[in-house]
Amino acid sequence: MMSCPSLSGSPISEPIAASVLENERVVQPSNPMLVPLAAITLPVKRPRRSFTSEKLEQLTTSVKTLGILEPLLVRQKPSGEYELVAGERRYRAAHIAGLTCVPVVVRELTDEEALQLSLVENLQREDLNPIDETEGILQLLSLKLKLSVQEVVALLYRIEHEVKGVTAPNVMGSDSFKEICATFNELGKFTWKSFVTNRLPLLKLPEDILSVVRAGSLEYTKAQALARVKDELKRQSLLEEAIRDNISLSELRKRIKPSSPAPETDYSKTLMERAYRRIRESKVWENPEKWERVKVLLSELSALIDG
Repeated sequence: MMSCPSLSGSPISEPIAASVLENERVVQPSNPMLVPLAAITLPVKRPRRSFTSEKLEQLTTSVKTLGILEPLLVRQKPSGEYELVAGERRYRAAHIAGLTCVPVVVRELTDEEALQLSLVENLQREDLNPIDETEGILQLLSLKLKLSVQEVVALLYRIEHEVKGVTAPNVMGSDSFKEICATFNELGKFTWKSFVTNRLPLLKLPEDILSVVRAGSLEYTKAQALARVKDELKRQSLLEEAIRDNISLSELRKRIKPSSPAPETDYSKTLMERAYRRIRESKVWENPEKWERVKVLLSELSALIDG
């Protein structure tokens, strides 16, 4: 395996260590050192992260020009290689930029400590989408309470029911409840109550809506409004409009508002308009095989109409 030069004596070593101490919440970090990027692997169990291509491209450009200014946090495996704990976006940008060595801080961490640090780092990202954030908080609570994510969700709903008087008090005042409150206080983003009201429902969104929210293409408030549309065809059409035209939440709600059932002719017209728009937007004519098939279908349709 290739070796990397030492960071010892580098004028940026101390500021780097300080940034790790502040941003990664690492107590008494070791001195930063350079290691081969190829010697760092991603952990099997880690928070789900969605990186927008635009943000990743911006970071890659910075890395190509300035290098990695803030070291990755890693732990050493018995094999001698390193496992990434925090800094996955920098890790990916370094790969794209073609770096061979990157600065790291090595810590001795248990599996639980490594996952918790990774979760906290992920939740501190400014561009974190609501879905990844919700899942990350549930994972963190799962780790702290030693429960499965499904059990954490059930516990949060149980607490809500107790507060509302739907069920008899059982969890309120328990160690689990105190741990939940302390975790949300540390994160400083929600109370447990607002999390249950505004974020847990996101996990029930249809998969097509979940994916665009995770990609950062749709605000979660619009996603919640669209999820109320049971007709899949109508929901997909509205979803495309919301993304393409960036319509406001109030306008989206107007379009969603139930109306009298549309005649069959209107429904068929919508189908035809959508098919035409998809053909135009996908530029199917650039794919010779698909375009030949489309031309055959168009000919058959024309013959049917003229017949």
